[in-house]
Amino acid sequence: MSYSYYVYVSDSKVDMLLPQIDPRAGAKRKLEVGVDLKVLSAKRTGESPADNRYSRLLTVVEYLRDHGDLGSVDEPGQFFWGLLPMRWGAFPGDPTGSLVFFGGRSDDTVVGLGGSARHVCDSVPDAAAHGVGRSMMASMLDGLGVTSELEDEYVADALDSDLDRADRAALARVQGAVGSLRWPAQNVEFVAKRLLHGDSPDGSAKSVLLGTPLYVATVD
Repeated sequence: MSYSYYVYVSDSKVDMLLPQIDPRAGAKRKLEVGVDLKVLSAKRTGESPADNRYSRLLTVVEYLRDHGDLGSVDEPGQFFWGLLPMRWGAFPGDPTGSLVFFGGRSDDTVVGLGGSARHVCDSVPDAAAHGVGRSMMASMLDGLGVTSELEDEYVADALDSDLDRADRAALARVQGAVGSLRWPAQNVEFVAKRLLHGDSPDGSAKSVLLGTPLYVATVD
């Protein structure tokens, strides 16, 4: 038997989305989960599950899958699902140590996921000392060093009319950050909110995608 282990769960995102979900959408039908969402595999009726972080997460992800704009890594909606080998950990360039970053790629897309280190399972850093949460795109990009690299020649040379300079710089930095990771890769499943998506600045992939995860779990 194979087991899956959560390494990141954003309770703040789940708790923000859960009240926006119409409870009637799930109560009127039986649910069969597990065709694509391997970590959240389950079979249950409309009965309310136990109220814990994982059941709340399951409710939100089921709703996004069945009623929301949940796409894939290569064709993301407002949210996207993926199952990829990814390298992850506290981003080494972030001086506060508050940014956890996951990086990987599909055949066509370079993918970066970032969020607050406090959402890593079994890790409870002093959130007050880290300032703004790292799930916010501006804060995440700052942790990745976008601001300091905005004038980099590589970015300047890659500019064209389809994206403005800030977007292009951000996409280039995300792609560079993913390529710089040296941790061992783990096979992970995730659902994330799309933050930034565009063509690869250096042409080594079709696109670059940045998101912030609701959950990440290792899959054996």
